[in-house]
Amino acid sequence: MSEIENVLTAEHNEAIISLLFQLADDDFLYAYRGSEWLGLAPHIEEDVASSSISQDSMGHAAMYYKLLEDLGVGKADDLAHKRPANERRNSVLTERVNGEGYYMETPNYDWAYQVVRSYFYTQAKKVKVDSLVQSSYRPVAEAAVKVKMELYYHRLHWETWFKQLLSSTDVAKQKMNEAIAHVMNDFGDVFSLGNQKQAIEKYKLIDSEEKLKENWIASIKPVFVALQMDVPTIPANPTNNGRNGEHTVDLDEALQTLSEVYKLDPVASW
Repeated sequence: MSEIENVLTAEHNEAIISLLFQLADDDFLYAYRGSEWLGLAPHIEEDVASSSISQDSMGHAAMYYKLLEDLGVGKADDLAHKRPANERRNSVLTERVNGEGYYMETPNYDWAYQVVRSYFYTQAKKVKVDSLVQSSYRPVAEAAVKVKMELYYHRLHWETWFKQLLSSTDVAKQKMNEAIAHVMNDFGDVFSLGNQKQAIEKYKLIDSEEKLKENWIASIKPVFVALQMDVPTIPANPTNNGRNGEHTVDLDEALQTLSEVYKLDPVASW
């Protein structure tokens, strides 16, 4: 760490910790929901591709949790597995189930929803990472450079699926439009910085909420124009703001599954 980073004020330190939890928890839950498609994707090539994306995303979460560990917040594995739902700072979108049923029994998952959620989330993640590489906090900027290299392929993958399904059959288009509406209902907190908004923006850790939203809309607009569709509107007032610990029962159930093995032997190296 530089001398400046060693003399962080309490306010500055809290802002960094808050942002890191948002980034880490987002990728942690997104990777988990993606992993539930293992063996259930439309074909074997997609099974491999989407599993690889989930693995990469979990790796990104691990990097952010390690930065929190370096700040003295706690052991990275504990931060990932032992915190209760009300302490999580992920967006509600990332915790939502893939559909009805349970992946180990009788899953009835919605591939259209997976495609839309993944495309919109990955595009939002790209907007954030593009900003984070210029972050005033050097460790997160350096981590963002590493994430950005893999994220290019993630975004391209999901954009391809998005365009193909919306250029396909009437049934596919209907399911995709329903999925877009479903995803956007939970999109209101994706760019929220939560209760630490003022401090996060003050210390230039990432662009403002407003700028991030503008960049996301600009990034997806060409695709929607080509498909002759209106760009969706981001809800102004989300029912639940995950950045402030406001979550759904889906998160409780996800955390129970995610942490089951870890809690069997917390001292093991994961």
